[in-house]
Amino acid sequence: MRLSENSLHCYELPYERPVRWSDIVEAAAPFVLLRLVGDNGAIGVAEITVKPTWCGVTARSLIAALRDIFLPLLATQDLDDPERVRVALDKIPDNAAAKALIDNACWDLAAAARGEPLWRRWGGRQRVPMSFALTRQAPKLMAAEAETMVARHGFAVLKVKGGQGLATDQEGMRAIRAAVGDAIRLYVDANGAYPREDAARYVAAMADAGAEVVEDPCGLDPDAHFSALQAECPVPVLVDFGCTSLRDADQFLARGARALSIKPSRFGLTQSRAILRAARAAGCRPVAGLMGESALGTLAGLQFAAILDDASLPAELSWYLAMREQVTAVTPRIAGGMLELPDAASMASLVDWKTVEALSVEKWAA
Repeated sequence: MRLSENSLHCYELPYERPVRWSDIVEAAAPFVLLRLVGDNGAIGVAEITVKPTWCGVTARSLIAALRDIFLPLLATQDLDDPERVRVALDKIPDNAAAKALIDNACWDLAAAARGEPLWRRWGGRQRVPMSFALTRQAPKLMAAEAETMVARHGFAVLKVKGGQGLATDQEGMRAIRAAVGDAIRLYVDANGAYPREDAARYVAAMADAGAEVVEDPCGLDPDAHFSALQAECPVPVLVDFGCTSLRDADQFLARGARALSIKPSRFGLTQSRAILRAARAAGCRPVAGLMGESALGTLAGLQFAAILDDASLPAELSWYLAMREQVTAVTPRIAGGMLELPDAASMASLVDWKTVEALSVEKWAA
């Protein structure tokens, strides 16, 4: 299969309320969508959240790299084998976001050509357990949101965004626990907010507050400090932001990582599966991590999450619930903390192209 057509689409999806991440407060989530058409008529898509501090690109810089470097390269490739395509892409240094976007679109295109969803082809399950992320707010507001999301969607696991100061993070955990009860499992993501010298104390405090895992208590590198920190902590330290490639993952695993966030939107499906194989071999607990996905990105990422076993943390890919609009024809439903994947072979078949056009932000593509 050869590439016949391609197109790029930029849009923003507004949030129900302003969202405070570790680095920015935003009212809407920005996305770039890539559409590929094979010479057999099959269509594949992929979407990425474009935030410089998350993936190193803006919409303009990503589109420039795609148009100038990667789409011309893609036109020379046999698209029936996405793993081989990824090998060709990786001959160009850097540009992780462009490679991940193309990688994911090629897998979707291959699924469309075969007429079979990836989750089924890879032996995954159709019903995927989900968690929800509580972003930074006053503890009382985080607790109210936790209670609402558990009642509405049946989440059994919540990810609590920390980094508001130790006392506030502890207060938040107490308030959330009081709101949702003891049966709901909690873990914390500090987004690297604390100094290295305070990380072990922070992890211990969050474990005492009921966190079963603590993500990025400080900036993490695969070094002796990380090995000592993980050995000292009473719960696993979940590695996220410091791991941006298969090579990084291998180095963290060699340093004793016990939990690893694997993000198809960051790594691409090819590298995500390779990282999962390495994590399993090392006895490391994986989680399909959050990258601010819309419903479309969620359904794509869950093709990967569907192959994780019950020892993994539930998939974090439920952030689309915070958005007021979607570019899919139907918004997936989470009930009992589970999302049932559609039988659609390709994510492209689920896109509402009229909505994509209506929400288009053309200035980004200029």
